[in-house]
Amino acid sequence: MGGGHPSRAPPASYQQQHQHQQQQFHQQQQHPEPQGGIPQPPHTAGQRIAPKQRIRIDPDHIPSPVAVQDADQELYRVEPYLTCSRTPAPLATTDYIAVDQGNCNPRFMRMTTYNLPATDDLATAAQIPLGLVVQPFAALRPEEGSIPVVDFGEMGPPRCDRCRGYINPWCVFVEGGQKFVCNLCGGSSEVAPEYFSHLDMSQRRMDLDDRPELRSGSVDFVVNRDYWVQDNPNVPGSQPREPSALHYVFAIDVSWTSVRCGLVAEVCRHLRELLFPPPADKEPDENGLIEKTGLPEGAKVAIMTFDRTVNFFNLKPGLEQAQMLVVPDITDMFLPLLDGFLVDPIESQSVIEGLLDSLPALTADTAIVEAAMTGPLKASMMALKNLGGLLTIFQTSLPTIGLGALKHREDSKLYGTDKEKTLFVPQDPFYRMAAEECVESGIGINLFLFPSQYIDAATLGALPGLTGGDLFFHPRFDPVRDGKVLRAELSKVLQRETAYSVTMRVRCSNGLRIADHFGNFFQRNVTDLEFGTLDADKAIAAKLKHEGKLDDKVDAYFQCASLYTSATGERRVRVHNLAVPVSSLISSVFRAADMDTTIAFFTKESITVAAGKTLRQVRESLSDSCAKALLAYRKHCASSTSPAQLILPESFKLFPLYALALMKTKALKGGVVASDVRTWAMRQLKSAGVPATVRMLYPRMLAVHQFADEVGFPDERGQLILPPLMRTSYSRMEPHGAYLVENGEKAFLWLGASVSPQVLQDLYGVENLDELDTRMSVLPNLPTRLSAQLRNIITYFESRYGIGCLPVLIARQNIDGTEFEFSNMLVEDSNNEQLSYIDFLCLTHQQIQATLMGESKKQDATDSSSWTTW
Repeated sequence: MGGGHPSRAPPASYQQQHQHQQQQFHQQQQHPEPQGGIPQPPHTAGQRIAPKQRIRIDPDHIPSPVAVQDADQELYRVEPYLTCSRTPAPLATTDYIAVDQGNCNPRFMRMTTYNLPATDDLATAAQIPLGLVVQPFAALRPEEGSIPVVDFGEMGPPRCDRCRGYINPWCVFVEGGQKFVCNLCGGSSEVAPEYFSHLDMSQRRMDLDDRPELRSGSVDFVVNRDYWVQDNPNVPGSQPREPSALHYVFAIDVSWTSVRCGLVAEVCRHLRELLFPPPADKEPDENGLIEKTGLPEGAKVAIMTFDRTVNFFNLKPGLEQAQMLVVPDITDMFLPLLDGFLVDPIESQSVIEGLLDSLPALTADTAIVEAAMTGPLKASMMALKNLGGLLTIFQTSLPTIGLGALKHREDSKLYGTDKEKTLFVPQDPFYRMAAEECVESGIGINLFLFPSQYIDAATLGALPGLTGGDLFFHPRFDPVRDGKVLRAELSKVLQRETAYSVTMRVRCSNGLRIADHFGNFFQRNVTDLEFGTLDADKAIAAKLKHEGKLDDKVDAYFQCASLYTSATGERRVRVHNLAVPVSSLISSVFRAADMDTTIAFFTKESITVAAGKTLRQVRESLSDSCAKALLAYRKHCASSTSPAQLILPESFKLFPLYALALMKTKALKGGVVASDVRTWAMRQLKSAGVPATVRMLYPRMLAVHQFADEVGFPDERGQLILPPLMRTSYSRMEPHGAYLVENGEKAFLWLGASVSPQVLQDLYGVENLDELDTRMSVLPNLPTRLSAQLRNIITYFESRYGIGCLPVLIARQNIDGTEFEFSNMLVEDSNNEQLSYIDFLCLTHQQIQATLMGESKKQDATDSSSWTTW
């Protein structure tokens, strides 16, 4: 084990702890470690298995996500992924370009296996969950173009008469083109005269090249009035709602807590910059014109503030300044103005800017500590009832007054008990009922929480959870540390693709059915999912079940259709299609399995069941699922090998690591985690797409002090040269090193006690660790090569992940509390109340052996000589 003397002595108590930890480390490590590692800090250690259970394994010979990801990236470094190539999709972590050939881009829909088992018995034998993860509005790469938009006018898009599936590339035209056979249900439908085309010698339509809906796996159909939102469907003679652009309402907490932490000033400044970006920040549109606002054309804006009362602002154009109207009775909310509440931001620019500039001073001397967010919630529901829109609330404390007043119910004595799950469900039905009403009106809610103490994220989180919005969480908000992240989150809310009044349905072909859905949505019936808003970052999982035997000579088909209103005010249906081969061979099912989608599926399912089971049961179930899948492969695909060998399927060799990583997340791990933090983490993972989930589970780690000269700069093809990724473990680190670890949400820069002063000088312009301002969350722009390299890499990550700011927090060895969070991201080590990767692999291996050999032979099987690496 590498040591190295720190540049200055840590406190004596820490030194004693440190020495004890080193002794413990040497005693307990039965397996060899790579040279140059450093001991894990004692306060971060998790569980360990008994030394007699530990098998001697070389850590370099266990499956590595870094090697798997590198190999997959190499396949698509130059070549695109062809969606009809009959090969599994690229890994979710791979930077690839997809060519839509009739199957949709994997960014929109991914399967847990790309060879579906032909029968339910085969699916049960394989122990792989059958399912798909859909992210209907995922952002595409610029090189992939945009989804084709098709307008059939008053006729509307052609649909199957029997199952109501939409026309797609896998439908077959028959009887000279007068009918088409649905690929989903097999029913035939008449082709409307306006859509008729003769067939060529190959029985393909003559106009195929001019029909995107028959060539592309993904398409947007513009739809007629029949598909418009019905506000009062039960009232005779009621008219459908004409689509309009998305409207935005901002409700800002101006109580004492909010003013004191600097939130009011930050929100006002960022809103002003984002609503009216300076010309230098704007991109010209396709006509070379520069938009005057950061919102879609036709969008309207409203601003409210609240404490124990609600303040409305008349923003009518032509006013010298905004007029404030106060509604003091928050239990009997009404809209004090109709004209001037929702306004065109261009026409009212000077009034809005004046209000945002003056709000911080207006609220600076407040002594009111209550903040009743249900007041602005009810008011927004009234204002947007027949319009739909996006409500963004900024809240700093537990709403203890007004409708839906909440009590402080956090109780650390419940942690780890059967009753802990009660802390994850809403305590007041008001919020769920309000959220359901919002979904019906087409209103999505984004909730920004800035708590300094308990805020009941479980109850408040029902608002974004059911409406399709986001829950952002900034405990102990500090403008210096968190300001840029807040701005990036606000920017994302305003600028990512966001649809509203959304209804989604996933259809599948004969012999299959959708058995369940997991994610953040409102569900009124078994087939349809409803969202107030649905944006580019949200995904849902759908579980498949067999209804009969599938023909392995015919593909299985899936279609996800989302009826929505675009942010620019057009009613559309977005359709994604996928055709997947069927197999009667269990080996084929495993060979085409997709680990990334499988773990994302398990993540959403596990968090859904955590509402009714203890976290310990959820973790045990995960561990069990992992062992069962590997055992199934062992029994059915490698039965001739010795039970003492651990045989893993190539596609699932990272299953133990990812299952362990999921058990180490704040959402599911054991030990003490504040219920607010846990609930927020659950919401994040429940709504995340596959790439974001995998990033969260296994962070990327870079050795900054070892960057080669070319790293962080473009190669001859213009692609950024990235450094080799590291495996996340202290055993692979050096005491004089500087390491960046990031999970797509935040990054930590760990600086060893013996780090070179040159590294500090290059990155932060300081000579030693003491001079660093640890509140900094952004790397300073310094004229050094290392600074440019790391900033370029961070910018690349931000653009890949679609986030505006990846905060880089400093974690100095043995000094900062942030080192604890850094340590918890090293998922291969023993931490987060869980085993190390090696120990978990041993345990999984023993579970499989015990089943294969019978309990009586279990003891013999743990002999270290029986271990075989792969």
